[in-house]
Amino acid sequence: MPNTILIVDDSVAVRRLTRSYLERHCDSIICNEASDGLEAIFQAEELVPDLIVMDLSMPRMNGLEAARILRSKTPRIPIVLFSMHENAIKRCDADLADVTAVVSKDKLEVLLAEVRTILKPR
Repeated sequence: MPNTILIVDDSVAVRRLTRSYLERHCDSIICNEASDGLEAIFQAEELVPDLIVMDLSMPRMNGLEAARILRSKTPRIPIVLFSMHENAIKRCDADLADVTAVVSKDKLEVLLAEVRTILKPR
């Protein structure tokens, strides 16, 4: 059975690049997309993905705010914050939002490693 990943970013280009990269390098995954934190919450409740890869800076609701809400609604779904502002995310903020990992957008290979680790069969 394929794993599902919800990719959340306000940039269509970033979503497509991330999706293409993950689908090319991971076996048996299906990617869905959302454009902001509010849409991510709606889709996560509806689709119940195996993993959420989410940007920090987005309109309507940023990634940390969405992660906090997602933790209360869908506590078992791992969340990776995938942001150009990796250094600006305070570890305490990420811990409070209970995100699984924080990865810089310029490090797709690190994202791939995180995805493989999180989705590996148990």
